[in-house]
Amino acid sequence: MSNSGTSRASRSLARLARFATEDALPLARAGVLGVEGALDDFTVRLLGRDFEERLRRVPMPMARGGVDPFGLDPSWAKYAVGVAAFFHRFYFRTDVSGIDRVPPGRVLLISNHSGQLPLDGMILGAAMFLDAEPPRIIRSMVEKWTQTLPFVGTAFSRMGQVVGVPENARRLLELGEALVVFPEGSKGISKSFKDRYQLSDFGLGFMRLALETKTPIVPVSVIGAEEQYISLGNARPLAKALGMPSFPVIPQVFFPGGQLPLPTKYRISFGEPMRFEGDPDDDDAVIEEKVARVKGTIQSMLNRGLKERRSIFW
Repeated sequence: MSNSGTSRASRSLARLARFATEDALPLARAGVLGVEGALDDFTVRLLGRDFEERLRRVPMPMARGGVDPFGLDPSWAKYAVGVAAFFHRFYFRTDVSGIDRVPPGRVLLISNHSGQLPLDGMILGAAMFLDAEPPRIIRSMVEKWTQTLPFVGTAFSRMGQVVGVPENARRLLELGEALVVFPEGSKGISKSFKDRYQLSDFGLGFMRLALETKTPIVPVSVIGAEEQYISLGNARPLAKALGMPSFPVIPQVFFPGGQLPLPTKYRISFGEPMRFEGDPDDDDAVIEEKVARVKGTIQSMLNRGLKERRSIFW
């Protein structure tokens, strides 16, 4: 290439660099700030000034980089709570009872799990933020396989959700957090419609954790999630091929608008705290007796709530 050609190329690169640093980047930054401002304004108009006031009252110990030791980012959490609050207050119109029974400090919220998508956990989190006094951001233990999904692992951690291993749960409780556990796991969330509100087997890990850390357990029943997506069964071969715990057959998703959950009415009830004593390393048979008490309490709460419910939608 001639000297003149090289000079023209250098000038073009210089102009491109100036455009990127002096024009494009400020415009992009202004666009991002504009979107954030619009989201903030929409959240306040939708949920009221009380939302911002409650957010300021939630303690969030920050580490380096503006996130907490588990990756919780307040800016992400703010918008996640805003979305959850919309579904909680307006879409599912949740009735909450007994939330004043949740003690301060570390606590295990043990709940039934259902609905094909973990919206029940989201609504439970919204209830603890909007209806509890003082407001709290709860942590939930997510399945390990979710970390293999693109962007999902990062999003979960930025919103305060933690991979479900005992070490993480133990540390959260030591920090005085409220931790929600769904002992049914993937078996619970993927139940078919014919098995709705019939609890699957509970894992034993939460009870060993409660005994080890001397943490109170609050039983929680969630009614409404079972009907948000009507599952006719589980396509196990397809789930296995995709590396998923289940692949529910949900006819409604093939109809316009059916990808959204049905606007069922959620009812969340918090029971009296349960405290257990014993050796966390006891034989499974001993732990199972304690777990059966928690499971039986939640099943009774579900049965009572279903008996009192007049309709799925109101």
